[in-house]
Amino acid sequence: MSNNRRSRTARRGDHQTGGGPVWTAEAVRALGAFTDLHTAAQIFGLAMSTAYLLAKRGQFPVPVIRAGTQYRVPVQPIIAALHLEPEPDQPP
Repeated sequence: MSNNRRSRTARRGDHQTGGGPVWTAEAVRALGAFTDLHTAAQIFGLAMSTAYLLAKRGQFPVPVIRAGTQYRVPVQPIIAALHLEPEPDQPP
């Protein structure tokens, strides 16, 4: 396993619950400014087919940006939708 893959797994957490990794508040915050639709779908517990359908219809739980053939999802709206507290050094 490559170091890159190992670090992504460590960020998400190694606990598996049938449908995929368990996302902690710290892991979500560690994603950076944007993430891909696949990761956002995992965070919200959505199947990929459902995530693409919702994104296409403009009904994904948070705003989705289409960039060419890819979808990008801002992380701040994910944090807000999950009612996570902002990090102490960030404004609310």
